Amino acid sequence: MADQQPAAPSLAAHARGRRAAAFFDLDKTIIATSSATAFSRSFLAEGLLTRRSVVATAYAQLAYLLGGADEVATERLRAQLSRTVVGWDVETVSGVVRATLHKSIDPMVYAEAVELIAAHRAAGRDVVVVSASGAEVVEPIAEMLGADGVIATRMAVADGRYTGAIDFYAYGENKAVAIRELAARQGYDLDESFAYSDSVTDAPMLSAVGRAHVVNPDRALRRLADERGWEVLAFRRPVPLRRLHTQVRVTTGAVVAVLALTGAALWWWRRRRPA
Repeated sequence: MADQQPAAPSLAAHARGRRAAAFFDLDKTIIATSSATAFSRSFLAEGLLTRRSVVATAYAQLAYLLGGADEVATERLRAQLSRTVVGWDVETVSGVVRATLHKSIDPMVYAEAVELIAAHRAAGRDVVVVSASGAEVVEPIAEMLGADGVIATRMAVADGRYTGAIDFYAYGENKAVAIRELAARQGYDLDESFAYSDSVTDAPMLSAVGRAHVVNPDRALRRLADERGWEVLAFRRPVPLRRLHTQVRVTTGAVVAVLALTGAALWWWRRRRPA
């Protein structure tokens, strides 16, 4: 397994006067499940989903994965997404997501992903979550993780309800297009930027940056990573995010306490030292 600490910015990046970013796929990369699956029970309870629609969507996703990421399979999956959400109240969806966020997502966050996000932010890089799930689902998760931006699917809305049309489908090549557009707006140096994903469907996203990493890759992505020299990472520790935050606070508190005691001891020693 490759070192999971992100490399420091190169001298070339400093010379260009541009900053880098880190782009993270969400499902099976930051969290150890599908975000849509994580909220499916809550959507069922709220009456947004039916068991039949759950099965139909799962079938479309399976057919996509087995059949490959061609235009026909992509369109089939996009069409099923449209049929599933038509008529849903946007405020209800947002409310369900926020009300069940910690219960549904918190226990499934990979500790390794959280540590990487923290390391990138400490290095001065923006962190962007990139997901095919809808923005109403992705944005609260990204906020919980402390991310700086989101690229997600945007559904068309009329009178507060989804029409079934999709304004932007954040899937496959569209992820790479959105990353390049965001980089142009924010001034990101993509050659010095990072990307992380688990699926071969995100090959365009990984190819858009200079420092691609594959996380627990599927077989096709592993072969591609070997061909292109992309780093392979293994995320194995889904840990409740609140526990991770507690560990960070405890560690920080311990460091502060040690520094305070050291300072007090030094002051005492200087007072006691003969003039």
